[in-house]
Amino acid sequence: MDRMIQPPLVDTTACFCRVDAGLKTVAGARRYVPGTRPCLQPDIKPSIHPTRSKPTYGNRSRNQSPLLPGLPDDLAIACLIRVPRVEHRKLRLVCKRWYRLLSGNFFYSLRKSLGIAEEWIYVIKRDRDGKISWHAFDPIYQLWQPLPPVPKEYSEALGFGCAVLSSCHLYLFGGKDPVKGSMRRVIFYSARTNNWHRAPDMLRRRHFFGSCVINNCLYVAGGENGGVHRSLRSAEVYDPNKNRWTFIAEMSTAMVPFIGVVYEGKWFLKGLGSHRQVLSWRNPSASLNGHLYALDCKDGCKLRVYDEVTDSWSKHIDSKTHLGNSRALEAAALVPLSGKLGIIRNNMSISIVDVSKSDGLRGASAEHLWETISGKGQFKTLVTNLWSSIAGRNRLKSHIVHCQVLQA
Repeated sequence: MDRMIQPPLVDTTACFCRVDAGLKTVAGARRYVPGTRPCLQPDIKPSIHPTRSKPTYGNRSRNQSPLLPGLPDDLAIACLIRVPRVEHRKLRLVCKRWYRLLSGNFFYSLRKSLGIAEEWIYVIKRDRDGKISWHAFDPIYQLWQPLPPVPKEYSEALGFGCAVLSSCHLYLFGGKDPVKGSMRRVIFYSARTNNWHRAPDMLRRRHFFGSCVINNCLYVAGGENGGVHRSLRSAEVYDPNKNRWTFIAEMSTAMVPFIGVVYEGKWFLKGLGSHRQVLSWRNPSASLNGHLYALDCKDGCKLRVYDEVTDSWSKHIDSKTHLGNSRALEAAALVPLSGKLGIIRNNMSISIVDVSKSDGLRGASAEHLWETISGKGQFKTLVTNLWSSIAGRNRLKSHIVHCQVLQA
């Protein structure tokens, strides 16, 4: 039996052609179906029988079996795109045509254009031994999904960045290897193919830096590239359309950012300057529908809203439920999720807040806007929370490093 060949880090079967702009309905799907569009075809390997005549490409297309027996391919695709995302791993195992269909851009671009794409929460954690692991949570079926391992170069990295481009690609970049030091490495995970891929390296080595996404371009700034107190002022941007990094204007001061937010096209950073002082606010923040939100309690039980008119954080959205002060219950991330805000804690418990209905509500009337998602780390009872606060504050098994939302 032939020895199995391991696939490269960059998956050559993935289609990254620009077909999204022409997707309006399912009617024109036939010409994008695998087997009839060359751009969705993987690299062709030499035949082990070179003397055997091969059928032409057109004959292969006419002789291959339909996606669903008894249905034309365009109607079959109309059915398959409505299968819940949680079942897509199984769909790829049915046959080669289904695998190729679900490995290309067309399938998920059509789901997105029809408004049936699903968002999952991706959590990257570090355990006591410094090992990196990650998990994906399906908020619809409230299930934690398996993921391919994090590449070796990031299995123990410190101070690396994490961002999402094109709503379905999760990038890991920079950071500090325990042995080799600061890195320029950039890799990304595709939620459409469930594989890791390589991207061009950054222009400078850096770790513990700030990063953000504006207009689907990845910006990084500041950080360190040597020992302690060697902060950077430089900044650079990655454009996925051009697939390259470019230096941009430096910051006015060297900084080691550790939290930031994009609001109205501007990037606000908080971090440590040359004298290691805190230069800005502290709590996790997020921008949604033109409004800026920040957590106002350690366990994420209260939100505050920025009022641009008065230039103050005057409004609060309170759940009226304090969970505790232990590190396990500490809110680590605030992320937009399907038009709402998701609060993710170190024990993997998640709260969803429907901030779109918060206008004009104050105090107790805002409690109904909060919803608990029963995931891997369900909310504890009051007695358990109290015990966790008293005895378990320093027994945190792992903590969240990054949290992002990917769509597919």
